[in-house]
Amino acid sequence: MANLMRRPAWQLPARLATPEKMFLNRRRFLKEMGFCLGGLGVGTITSAFGAALDTDAAKNSSTRYPAPRNKTFNPGWRLTNEKAAASYNNFYEFSASKEDVRKLVPPFEISPWPIQIGGLVQKPLALDVQELIEQFPLEERVYRFRCVEAWAMIVPWTGFPFSKLIEKVAPKSEARFVRLESFHRPEQAPGIKQLPQSPWPYVEGLRLDEAVHPLTILVTGVYGKPLPKQHGAPLRLIVPWKYGYKSIKSITKIDFVSEQPATFWETLAPDEYPFQSNVNPKMTHPRWSQATERLIDTGDRVRTQLYNGYGDSVARLYSSG
Repeated sequence: MANLMRRPAWQLPARLATPEKMFLNRRRFLKEMGFCLGGLGVGTITSAFGAALDTDAAKNSSTRYPAPRNKTFNPGWRLTNEKAAASYNNFYEFSASKEDVRKLVPPFEISPWPIQIGGLVQKPLALDVQELIEQFPLEERVYRFRCVEAWAMIVPWTGFPFSKLIEKVAPKSEARFVRLESFHRPEQAPGIKQLPQSPWPYVEGLRLDEAVHPLTILVTGVYGKPLPKQHGAPLRLIVPWKYGYKSIKSITKIDFVSEQPATFWETLAPDEYPFQSNVNPKMTHPRWSQATERLIDTGDRVRTQLYNGYGDSVARLYSSG
């Protein structure tokens, strides 16, 4: 794991940043699907942010935050500006406009939050998410985050390894995949009603060996505080070597299954959002290049690395030998 601390090649000096030339969002795709998409620019991030990241998150703060930072995942990179990260969020349950998500999440109720963990396991669980979180020590990890739309950020997530929960529920030998499901509350999330053609609720999935990998974490906080709603409170997944849509938000259900689950974006457009979705600069998206990425707070464009820079740790999962 020590290799993860090396400074990545993609973190270039600002003087080497390439000017942004690509149109990198899902506007055309959603338009073709009959959806309506708001503006996705970043010019108004700081001015539109307002005074607070999330008042409910502040109310729910506890002595568990900030959690101690794991030294293995503390490479000394420059963190993305916190306000920028909290104001530029893909969360289609609320809006297709990244800047509007933060404004629409206040009515979203995250407590109580029942969660079920079951399927092909020996010890299924059904409890409130806070009861679940209390069973695991929390730690902070600095990770790169790469969206399929070719924007990126560097974020200090707080959470615990997914493998700890998997060990607790003891999957059966037939379990080969993990299926994760988000909430379905049209009365609190207006985007669900606005996009009725979509296969709600949002579902994602991993192979079991990907889920138990040490890099895969369940996240409860960010920037030393409880997770704001626009980031996927109260519990989300982070898989740093995959495109961001794999890191499902606001999880309500986790099932261990024998067959590869159908996922949200793969169901809508399998040629654009396949199940595996590892970051790969050489595998272009049908509508844009993945060779570079834009940092959301500075606008700098930098090179994308295979597996988002985590290849030393995860490439073995995909070797053909």
